Amino acid sequence: MAPLREENLKRCLHGGYDTENAAIVTRPGTGHGCTRRSYPLSRVCLGFSFLIVAFLITLVMFQKRKMNEYFKKNGGSILQKVDNVKIFSKDELKKITKNNSEVLGQGGFGKVYKGTLGDNTIVAVKTSIEVNEARKDDFTNEVIIQSQMMHNNIIKLLGCCLEVDVPMLVYEFAANGNLQDILHGDGNIPLPLHLRLDIAIESAEGLRYMHSSTNRTIRHGDVKPANILLTDKFIPKISDFGTSKLLTVDKDFTMFVVGSMGYIDPVFHKTGHLTQKSDVYSFGVVLLELISRKPTIYGENCSLIIEFQKSYDKENSGRMMFDKDIEIEEDILILEEIGRLAMECLKEKVEERPDMKEVAERLVMLRRSRKGGQGSYSISPQNFEEISIEGTPKSFGAEISESSSAAVSAPATPAN
Repeated sequence: MAPLREENLKRCLHGGYDTENAAIVTRPGTGHGCTRRSYPLSRVCLGFSFLIVAFLITLVMFQKRKMNEYFKKNGGSILQKVDNVKIFSKDELKKITKNNSEVLGQGGFGKVYKGTLGDNTIVAVKTSIEVNEARKDDFTNEVIIQSQMMHNNIIKLLGCCLEVDVPMLVYEFAANGNLQDILHGDGNIPLPLHLRLDIAIESAEGLRYMHSSTNRTIRHGDVKPANILLTDKFIPKISDFGTSKLLTVDKDFTMFVVGSMGYIDPVFHKTGHLTQKSDVYSFGVVLLELISRKPTIYGENCSLIIEFQKSYDKENSGRMMFDKDIEIEEDILILEEIGRLAMECLKEKVEERPDMKEVAERLVMLRRSRKGGQGSYSISPQNFEEISIEGTPKSFGAEISESSSAAVSAPATPAN
């Protein structure tokens, strides 16, 4: 038997692996035995790469299947057939919001994000309700009716993303936020009376359209300043249809009481019957906030509605409640009329409340009388017949545009 060379002996003792040449080392005279087969590093890397690719393919397929399940769960098969609704993919939505990088605020069901479409249109992307089989029809109906709302004073739904667990809705963007923050925020933004009147009129017009100018009867259900958005020109947009309901014409609707305390119609609160007059009540509270610049609860637990009612019962005037910034002598009668209109909206007997068409008409007449210098003008139901605002007349739109552009640059000019 030939003696083992020293280097071969070392190889056998170390498992038979030639670290330099990756060769097979054998025990002399046998052709096998103390050695093991070596694998080049490239083969190991190739194996790992194959596993990683297989894992990624499996993950992508799983995510794709999950997105398809979400799409189906969220009513995608119905909504993709609706002409006015653009369906955004999950990837498109990520690109639009830059992975949810800019938060605008908190909505009723989650955060609201700022986004930019491909044509540089700025949008707001909002979390919707969580949809299940029981809610699917309600959700798809909500999206459809929102997409059909074609009015300058109702926020426009541009599309939705259904490939996520909770659907995301894409809306037009309102640069000045909501009326709640403008009225009661820390900025103390100046709001002259003509601008407040414009906001009241156009908000009333949006609700009037919602109530009567579509082929379906709709109630908002949560009218409040936080749901009145304002564009860069202070044009109001009624928003947040999360609690609105699609109803049969001339029918009430029984539902769980939703909305915000301080704005909820007491009749609705007691019975659960949501009617057009429920929105009228809530809008009456908004009118009081516009002329007083006080929230529904202020000071040491004071109720805005109760304090206004006390003022009118005691002095037949709401003057002690008016915002001092707009309480100038020439506008007192206008403010009184707005206050009285608000109190009519808040009447306990539903049948005694005006409808939104009448509210809008009376506010328009007040603006006209103010512009005409008729400070002693008083509104009454007999005056309404001469005004028709089934649509927005050109002169009406011109008035709005003129007054909006003449308004102070509120966002950039905070009060001292």
